[in-house]
Amino acid sequence: MKKKSIQLSPTMPFMKTTDFVWNCMLDEVQRKLLFKFFTKIIEPTKLAEKLICNSSNWLESGTFASYPDFLPIGPLLASNRLGKSTGYFWREDSGCLSWLDQQPPHSVVYVAFGSSTLFDRNQFEELALGLELTNMPFLWVVRENIIEDINNAYPTGFKERMDRRGCIVSWAPQQKVLSHPSVACFISHCGWNSTLEGISNGIPFLCWPYFGDQIFIRSYICDYLKVGLELNKDESGIIRREEIKNKLERVLGDEGFKGRVLDLQAQILNSVREGGSSHKNFNDFLSWIKD
Repeated sequence: MKKKSIQLSPTMPFMKTTDFVWNCMLDEVQRKLLFKFFTKIIEPTKLAEKLICNSSNWLESGTFASYPDFLPIGPLLASNRLGKSTGYFWREDSGCLSWLDQQPPHSVVYVAFGSSTLFDRNQFEELALGLELTNMPFLWVVRENIIEDINNAYPTGFKERMDRRGCIVSWAPQQKVLSHPSVACFISHCGWNSTLEGISNGIPFLCWPYFGDQIFIRSYICDYLKVGLELNKDESGIIRREEIKNKLERVLGDEGFKGRVLDLQAQILNSVREGGSSHKNFNDFLSWIKD
């Protein structure tokens, strides 16, 4: 496998070929099967008369300029409509909202990795100790299956030491969490829904992608939109506690990150309001259906 970077258009970030989903597989047979799968599911899009997507011109202007057949109609958020998200595999713990109410404004680190990210014990312990090292309050979403033997995965004495400063839940009402005034930063796996929700609430990121498009979305967040920083692994492939502490201090100590994400928040939320680009695209789509 050749290691090179490609750029689909001058206004889009570079992509490393080693980060393509199929190239992340260790087994050659699996790589070929996954590549065939993705090429096969792309074929039906050529038959579609309209293609809509949950994005905004303000997020991916270069993409939509190069691929005008895609109509961005987002961000599509529950908070824009009924204020309630559905379809999750995990039961939400809304008690964390009461905990957030007790924290000072812009003081909490929110840590969540979606529904499929997995950790080994070494990385899980480094994350826990990194959160402790920051000296900041944190809300950490720890799914039951995020690591083997979750009850014995925490560093010795961690839960006792963090009893007052940290809140650990198995799943959180994420949009409500990110819109809470106490939240200062989002340590995220860079899933697209999480990215939309973070930006829509004006929250800067620390990026910890796990697989697939998350790696490319990290490039958008850090290199293109410049609303977050990447957490880098050391030579052994581990993100160390000091890296977490240092990057958190950098992203919160530089007002540029907060300023840029607030500007972007205003633009993408305006895009779904009457007169905005996403609002117009959606209405045009409805008119086309009716015709």
